[in-house]
Amino acid sequence: MAQFSLAELETIIHQRAHSGDPESWTAKLFAKGIDKAAQKLGEEAVEAVIAAIRGDRQALVSESADLLYHWLVVLGIAGIPLDDVLKELEGRTGRSGVAEKASRPRG
Repeated sequence: MAQFSLAELETIIHQRAHSGDPESWTAKLFAKGIDKAAQKLGEEAVEAVIAAIRGDRQALVSESADLLYHWLVVLGIAGIPLDDVLKELEGRTGRSGVAEKASRPRG
């Protein structure tokens, strides 16, 4: 089986977002806007945390898939390509997480 990637999912989300398909959850989320999509992202994050704490492997896998999907929807609505996030992560790999966090502006 070929490896499925987040880039492929991003492409599918973009296609469905602009499909006009009334049966598409993605199109509905895009139509409802960033507030609804971000709310769903938060809900999925909480559900993933609960699954992790409970040690429920299958639920964690499922909720993680939901989390990644809704995260990409939020990025899509915000007009932020996945590549921008990956470049940010790549730039952080050359230093420790502690140093990277300390370098962020406080606010």
